[in-house]
Amino acid sequence: MDAFWIVGGVLSFLLALGAWEAWSHRRALKSIPIRIHVNGARGKSSVTRLIAAALREAGIRTVAKTTGTLPRLILPDGSERPIERVSRPNVIEQVGIIRRAQREGAEALVIECMALQPHLQALCESKFVRATHGVITNVRADHLDVMGPTVADVARALCNTTPVRGKLFTAEQEYLPILAAAAADRETQLIVSTPEDAAAVTDEEMAGFSYMEHRENVALVLKVCADLGIDRATALAGMYRAACDPGAMTMCEIDFFGRRIVFANAFAANDPNSTASAWKRAAEQAGKVATRVALVNCRADRPERSWQLGETCHTWQGADYFLLIGSGTHVFRRAAIQNGIEPERILQGNAADVPKLFETIVELIGTSGLVVGVGNIGDHGLEIAQYFRNRSVLQPKPRRRRVARRRRALAAQTHARNGHAPEAAVAAAIGKVVSG
Repeated sequence: MDAFWIVGGVLSFLLALGAWEAWSHRRALKSIPIRIHVNGARGKSSVTRLIAAALREAGIRTVAKTTGTLPRLILPDGSERPIERVSRPNVIEQVGIIRRAQREGAEALVIECMALQPHLQALCESKFVRATHGVITNVRADHLDVMGPTVADVARALCNTTPVRGKLFTAEQEYLPILAAAAADRETQLIVSTPEDAAAVTDEEMAGFSYMEHRENVALVLKVCADLGIDRATALAGMYRAACDPGAMTMCEIDFFGRRIVFANAFAANDPNSTASAWKRAAEQAGKVATRVALVNCRADRPERSWQLGETCHTWQGADYFLLIGSGTHVFRRAAIQNGIEPERILQGNAADVPKLFETIVELIGTSGLVVGVGNIGDHGLEIAQYFRNRSVLQPKPRRRRVARRRRALAAQTHARNGHAPEAAVAAAIGKVVSG
């Protein structure tokens, strides 16, 4: 009998604790009127940062969290804190982020989806975030082992973060019907950023970024901001101030004893479409060079990714060599050879010794060369990118001054165009979401 009461007491306590946790979480959500849940195959971290920066520029007190290359909590003043983890990533940490946002007095939360498993993506949206605005950046052939086996299955998996009776923003075109069906099922308005929207982002507007941002990302963020009542100039001024995500594509140039080496950090581009796009963009930016090297960082636990890149590497125009690093490189090698790449153009490097890897690259390129890092940002990818960046030629001061002047001019345009106090803009944005 005593055991019965003890077990009953413990169960009652656990049920009461669970009910209190659920009530506390709902209370935290209600305190944050704007909740933006960002998902997608590529660009999630960058889009999260850009949206948060634009909201801050508009005077909306915003907390953001990225879960990409290096997980970060971004506070209302724009400062960042690393996400401390004692074990493997767990989606339950999203609950803690929401409570931190509540303590910070956030008026908006921009949070990147950290789940891959479809059922966990659904859990994050339906139980944790309950977004007012959902964002699916795009759909790509990545993580097919978890969300596949087809790209259409990936699209369906990503749709698990579609909000209920909210708004869903996307730049995806090919699998738009799948997203539209999910939005209709949840009585959510689908808002699409089209290729025409991306083309409308001018070269002058893109020049304000200190790194290589994608027009599609900028156009998508502008769509979200427009819905919140934030004008284009304000949104862009904020985006220019956003810190570059460690996984964002960057380029640097090294003058190594008369040799010109251009390095492109595209390690985070690890699906065939994104990698091909990054290679083309890097080749255009680098201009004329004697040798082009694809530095492919492989992972033994991502064999399908290595195979996909190996199958399509013959489309990377002008690639002279494929220097393989990491683990499981035999998968890429086999796929590349089967698709017409000569074995002598595929070389093996050692990422564990970055200085030696650098010397190997110097020997390969001759008088000048382009090196594009692809495959995986983890397992030495960041370390290699840092090594090249720290040896690069500093940006000339006149160029830095021109960028600073452009940003100040855009900020001045912002105040001139707004015609109302920042407090009124914040109230209008929040009121629009609440009333919706």
